[in-house]
Amino acid sequence: MNISRDYEIKKMTGKKAALIAALVIGIFAIIYVVGGIFFQSHYLPRTVINGVSCTGKTAKSVQEDIREEVKNYKLELKQRGDKSETIRGDDVSIAVEFDDTLDKILDKQNGFKWIVTLFKPEVYESKSIVSYDKTALKKQMQQLKCMDTKGMVAPEDATLEEDQKEDYVIVPEVMGTTIDEKVFWKELNSSVLNLQDKLDMDKKCYVDPKVRKDSKVLKETLAQMKGLKKIQITYSFGDKKEILKGDEICKWMSISEGKAVVNEEQATEFIKSLGSKYNTAYKSKKLKTSWGSTVTITGGAYGWKIDNAKELEQLKKDIADGKDVTRDPVYSQTANSHGENDYGNTYVEINLTAQHLYFYKDGNLIVDSDFVSGNISKGNGTPVGAYPVTYTQRDATLKGENYASDVNFWIPYCGNVGMHDASWRNSFGGSIYKTSGSHGCVNLPYDAAKKIFDNIAAGYPVLVYELAGTESAKSIAMDQGRAVTNAINGIGEVTLDSQGVIASCRAQYDALSDEAKSYVDNYDVLLAAEEAYANLVNQQAAEDQANAEAQAQANAVIDLINKIGAVGPDSGGAIQSARAAYDALSDRAKGFVTNYGVLTQAEAEYQQLSES
Repeated sequence: MNISRDYEIKKMTGKKAALIAALVIGIFAIIYVVGGIFFQSHYLPRTVINGVSCTGKTAKSVQEDIREEVKNYKLELKQRGDKSETIRGDDVSIAVEFDDTLDKILDKQNGFKWIVTLFKPEVYESKSIVSYDKTALKKQMQQLKCMDTKGMVAPEDATLEEDQKEDYVIVPEVMGTTIDEKVFWKELNSSVLNLQDKLDMDKKCYVDPKVRKDSKVLKETLAQMKGLKKIQITYSFGDKKEILKGDEICKWMSISEGKAVVNEEQATEFIKSLGSKYNTAYKSKKLKTSWGSTVTITGGAYGWKIDNAKELEQLKKDIADGKDVTRDPVYSQTANSHGENDYGNTYVEINLTAQHLYFYKDGNLIVDSDFVSGNISKGNGTPVGAYPVTYTQRDATLKGENYASDVNFWIPYCGNVGMHDASWRNSFGGSIYKTSGSHGCVNLPYDAAKKIFDNIAAGYPVLVYELAGTESAKSIAMDQGRAVTNAINGIGEVTLDSQGVIASCRAQYDALSDEAKSYVDNYDVLLAAEEAYANLVNQQAAEDQANAEAQAQANAVIDLINKIGAVGPDSGGAIQSARAAYDALSDRAKGFVTNYGVLTQAEAEYQQLSES
């Protein structure tokens, strides 16, 4: 092997390649420079001005080309359905008005950029070159057949529907022929300004459907709907179940922009139907009372209540997940049991008639206590009904229009009405509530309130009712005592006519039991009335006796006066005798002399006789 010879050959080959490369570069450099010089006075490659190709042309030659374009200009409008219409240049007064715009464009171009513009064209649009009547063009546009709204076909998105096999299939879109007038007007102006001979309206000028049959979203929705038919959502209500099948769900679904959308109105109606069947809030409740009888409790919010809005959101999520699910509904309020009685075996039982409550927890009696409820005489009666405990609070201050009360245990259940201790009371139960009750709350002894507080929580049921015939012996005694108290207060001022009412009050009081008598807080008034009446009777007897004696004395004088007879000269003795007898009488007896006028008349007549 001749290494030296091979080296010489490679060296010569390299020099030859370098020479060829230098030659090629030189040729390209010459072409580039020549091109650069040429394009100093000619438009760069791929230059377009108002739709006219100007590559390698001078400004003057471009003017000639534009004049030629304008001379017989017409614009063909290619429409859907193989239709077309034409707008002519003469109809819109198209014309050219050359100024120095073409020269300025040429001057602006750098001739040595000609290689760049081979790959990146330069496009110019000048309103100073081509002019037309926009008002006329607008009129021409409005007169086009394709602009007749009555003939337009609205676009329709591709969608889904069930075929004869009740399986979902894609229904292709309808392109329609509805014109997007704003876009069409823009494209029309641009086409005329750039002297385009055709405007393919199908590309931009129509309102197209948003969803096509090959849409990825629609295909995903197709799979979703096929799967949705197979699922079921199971609602649990204790031992009872309600099953919502996919077939029913699919009836609620509509396709919007390729996506499956739940008809919220239909879904909400389904949720409401569940509520109508299983909600127990605000519905009447049966309670077998601690007294043995059964009452129906109406009013109050306690019970199960489905939260329609939140359940709708959860249901939509379950539908979107597309899987079987078993769950409880979303509740805004819950209760203890789905059984016959939603309050179960944990509740506070408040009997307003008996003024007594029982607190049962898990079926065990925790509290058994008297209480004082709202003052019915002032219209503050405690409301009946079934209510959930709202919350519990230690050391609360209860405020009202004219009061503020500090309590240790506050358990509200009906707005501002609740259970609490009442340290200001020394007695509970009976019929205190009728005249000296609370502002509506259930007042409890401290120990009872504390025990309830320690064993209760928000949501616990409070069952409040009235039950005739369960009045306590204390209540009956208090009512009887109060009736007698009211009767005694009715005696008023004692007179000789008060005998009947005083005697009635005495009889009523004497008929009371010892317990009932203890609630008559004005017995001293009865005693005082009886004493006053007795005094009046005694006074009346003494008065009658005095009157009888006075009447007897007066009768003797009356007889003397009557004996005077006709007055004559001899009447002096009889008149003086009658006068002396009258004057000797007491004032009381004088009042009974009914003929005293006869005496004074006789005296006057006798005086006249004596003076004549």
